[in-house]
Amino acid sequence: MADLANCSRCGNLFVKTTRDICQDCFNEEEKQFEIVYNFMKKRVNRQATIPEIVEATGVKEDLIIKFVKEKRLRTAQFPNLTYPCDRCGKDITEGRLCQACSNDLSGGLKHEHDIEQVKKLNEEREKEKANQTYVAVDKGRNKRRL
Repeated sequence: MADLANCSRCGNLFVKTTRDICQDCFNEEEKQFEIVYNFMKKRVNRQATIPEIVEATGVKEDLIIKFVKEKRLRTAQFPNLTYPCDRCGKDITEGRLCQACSNDLSGGLKHEHDIEQVKKLNEEREKEKANQTYVAVDKGRNKRRL
């Protein structure tokens, strides 16, 4: 079901379906994409970087990065299209994180998982000890008389 929303670019009210921008802004983005693509498909411009494309076309850098992330501009065809890693800022060609940041986060998650496993194992051992412990109850057999 469609909802009413404000366009994230211009703020106008529109019926939101699959995009977070209104039809007018979408059409404007498509025009900008055509400008960038027409520039990039020329053989001499295939090695251009994003700053060079911005300078030549006047299209905003954020929009070009969006086209690359959406894979509308493919790095296989245009190898110098890189954008910064969300964590460290290193240039990448796909995803949101570079390999080093991804490995770092994965290592941290694995470490936390290992800590949880050790805690569970220790709790299970404590339960086993509690179940194996016998308690002797003295019901007065060896009472001293005063």
